Amino acid sequence: MSSGNSSYGDIHRYEPARESTAAAIAIVLLTVIEVVFVALFTYGLMSAWASTEAGNMYVGALLAFIFIDLAFILLLYRKEFLPDVMIVKKRRRKWEDLYIREEDKDGKTFDTGGLTDTLKRAVYPYYRK
Repeated sequence: MSSGNSSYGDIHRYEPARESTAAAIAIVLLTVIEVVFVALFTYGLMSAWASTEAGNMYVGALLAFIFIDLAFILLLYRKEFLPDVMIVKKRRRKWEDLYIREEDKDGKTFDTGGLTDTLKRAVYPYYRK
């Protein structure tokens, strides 16, 4: 699929997902654990566990476990069930974004007739050409 003249939006590499059974089982188990953590967290909020110092740490730990478990679920899903696709994107140069022709990209010089050297010497007496 890779060609020497890739244009914007061309798919450069496409590898289908592995879709392993072990990953599917792991995602299901992690989802069950996630539901248990969410149920405990919800029950803890409704029962005012966070009103004591130890209960507050317990509810905070439950929330941390919820997000860590969710991170593992998403990591497994991305690695095992999404295809690996690389799309070619070419970065345009900044002068192209401004609709400037290539020959005008450096701008035009402004001839001051030595005025800049005079000003530089006035500001900084030790200036040399």
